[in-house]
Amino acid sequence: MKHPVSSIIQNHKQNPSKGIYSVCSANRFVLEAAMKQAHQDNSVLLVEATSNQVDQFGGYTGMTPLDFAKYVSSIATEVGLLASSLILGGDHLGPNVWQNQPKDIAMKNARDQIQAYIKAGFTKIHLDASMPLEGDKSEKHLPLNAQIVAQRSAELCKAAEEAAIESGGIKPIYIIGTDVPIPGGAQESLENIRITPIAEVEEIIALTQAAFKKRGLEDAWKRVVAVVVQPGVEFSDDDISEYEPGKAKELRDYIKNHPQMVFEAHSTDYQKSDALKKMVEDHLAILKVGPWLTYAFREAVFALAAIEKELLVFEKIKSPSNIIEVLEQAMQDEPKYWLKHYHGNESQLAYARKYSYSDRIRYYWPQKSVADALDVLLKNLQAEPLPISLIGQYLPAQYQALRNGQITNNPNDLIHHKIMEVLQVYSNASGMNL
Repeated sequence: MKHPVSSIIQNHKQNPSKGIYSVCSANRFVLEAAMKQAHQDNSVLLVEATSNQVDQFGGYTGMTPLDFAKYVSSIATEVGLLASSLILGGDHLGPNVWQNQPKDIAMKNARDQIQAYIKAGFTKIHLDASMPLEGDKSEKHLPLNAQIVAQRSAELCKAAEEAAIESGGIKPIYIIGTDVPIPGGAQESLENIRITPIAEVEEIIALTQAAFKKRGLEDAWKRVVAVVVQPGVEFSDDDISEYEPGKAKELRDYIKNHPQMVFEAHSTDYQKSDALKKMVEDHLAILKVGPWLTYAFREAVFALAAIEKELLVFEKIKSPSNIIEVLEQAMQDEPKYWLKHYHGNESQLAYARKYSYSDRIRYYWPQKSVADALDVLLKNLQAEPLPISLIGQYLPAQYQALRNGQITNNPNDLIHHKIMEVLQVYSNASGMNL
């Protein structure tokens, strides 16, 4: 049985306007909205978990791969998305989380991690062994030797293949590449983004193919469907590097020579709709999106919090959620998720905590105090229909959708629709809705 993503890529080779986008988020509202979008488009939905988010020890979400798979599946059942329409992927799978541990231990953990993903039903696997580990000769700020990356990628693939045979499910597909952006956005200036040179792409493909062959993974190599490259797109705390097709021309022309492969583009968040569409046409056929979706979620929640305050004045609400204040307190109490990403004086830091493109606020929604406050907000606004004039004031696009009968006067619908504004951009760009 051919993997659905392989079929999409084969189709892309004949029709470059066709691609696929990948939703990289564990946020329930984002997943619900993505499933609604897929149902609306009658398309498959690719949902990915990252290596630091979900692993065999729980990751920062507290979920193992099996936990995450069950979590996503339960949401799909609630939304009404068929299991056959859902594809699970693992992003940056490898020793990323254990970079500061001895390389033998780090790779053992990485093999166990990838096998846990496979056994849980994840079938799109990004093999990422691009980072130096303790004991490697490479300095931490320098790229790891491509030969070592290829060997370790093959080692991880071998572990994945063994787990796939044991599980007896669909054979996984693989993504490779060494020019891998930092998950969640850049932490430095975007003035001189380095486009991946063709020589590096050629090298990693050749070295990885040889490493696969050495380990008897010729069949798995046929399922390597994409290479991660940097085509010049990135976002940071307060800046966006826009896609410029001319700068990626050599990449576009090169990948045409590999009939089974396309490029996978990370950090595509906040790109213009026309740019995303052009990226797909230029064979960056797998578009990854994450923070932009939780950014839209945050925008919707803040807008609803503003409506709540208006209703409080008119005594329509007795006990406010204070969701924005609760979030700020949570971020102040536990700054580890944003401290290295935001810079400046206290006013600038306070602004970034709320409005940064990096959207480090996304790490705080699962915290109990924040989750409880969000629950209060939603209950307050579900007590009776919201005044549509207030919806028009704070959520104008959702106001139009409400007036046109596309959504109901319900805070959950308003949030989903806000997130789907972004998802529709990706759906259009990748031709998923055609």
